[in-house]
Amino acid sequence: MQLMSNVRRRRNKMPRYLLAIFAFAAITQSGCAIHGQARCPSGEQASTNELTYFGTAKPGGVVSPEEWASYLAKSVTPRFPAGLSVWPAAGQWQSAQGSIVKEASFVLSLVYTPSEANEVAIRALVSEYKLQFQQEAVLRVKSHVCVSL
Repeated sequence: MQLMSNVRRRRNKMPRYLLAIFAFAAITQSGCAIHGQARCPSGEQASTNELTYFGTAKPGGVVSPEEWASYLAKSVTPRFPAGLSVWPAAGQWQSAQGSIVKEASFVLSLVYTPSEANEVAIRALVSEYKLQFQQEAVLRVKSHVCVSL
């Protein structure tokens, strides 16, 4: 009897809990969909933080540290001279053929003012890297953020 009572109580609480989660998600998502960028407090600027993951495995070898440094100097820095951060990473991903590929990678973090010109510049960076180093994919993760200096 006690077991049935506990089951009923849980069943009655579960929908309210789920309803709260779905309501929060709906409010959060609708805010992003309407504005498309972060609402920043006074003294902060709405910006985009882009994390781009560049794998280093290529046919016949890997992208060397010198090749990566050259790519940064010739392709990235001219387009984003205000600054950037880079760090090495160990990653894995699933190729188009379905195999799991493990490889060393570089993560490039850019923080910039949202604009069509910057979006074009990021796409060009990705295209150049894929072509130059024969990559199947470059992962982009874009977030809307608030920045203060």
